[in-house]
Amino acid sequence: MDVILKWIGGGTVAAALVLAGVVIGSGASAENPLAGASVSNAPVAAKPVYAHGAIAAKAIADAKRLYTVRRILPIEGPIKYGEWHWDDEGVPDGPLLVTVDLEARVISIFRGGYEIGAAAVMLGTDDHPTPTGVFPILWKQRHNVSEKYGNAPMPWSMFLTSDGVAIHGGSEVQNGYASHGCVGVPDEIAERLFAIAKKGDKVVITNGQRMSHGDSII
Repeated sequence: MDVILKWIGGGTVAAALVLAGVVIGSGASAENPLAGASVSNAPVAAKPVYAHGAIAAKAIADAKRLYTVRRILPIEGPIKYGEWHWDDEGVPDGPLLVTVDLEARVISIFRGGYEIGAAAVMLGTDDHPTPTGVFPILWKQRHNVSEKYGNAPMPWSMFLTSDGVAIHGGSEVQNGYASHGCVGVPDEIAERLFAIAKKGDKVVITNGQRMSHGDSII
């Protein structure tokens, strides 16, 4: 199974972060190379990143290690509607990253580079498309209903935009169903992701970009 990711090849990890819309802040260090980073889905012009000696080399190596695909779930064939997978047994702590591929209609959840969850998703329409880009989780809401769309239930909501685009459960993830731009996932995945996701965790939504085991996520 291919994993859905925005893969930025070449250059240093710091440069890749900038190109991906992650701006490195002044708090970055060898122990925490992403400290002070902020995420934006707007295009960011690449700027030179100046690094010095062994400290910089260690920061780059640590970032590569944390954001490299170390495991892909062994899933047979394309994921079908209503299908979901979750296996976090023995997976160490690490940064959470969620990816969504609009073309494959699949969500993948990584912790420390290990894929721990995957499922088919419900997406928006041409009139109400699901946006692409890199989004931080802005806030979470366990019990939520959509005031814009007839009080439709949206449990385990993790909001990506200020105008209400979210990853959430409570949806009929079936062929022929669509959202108003949100990423609808099976309740079982929504509940598990909601439990471990934090404000600021990144969600990367692409349209067909994929990568395999051993590739760098960012």
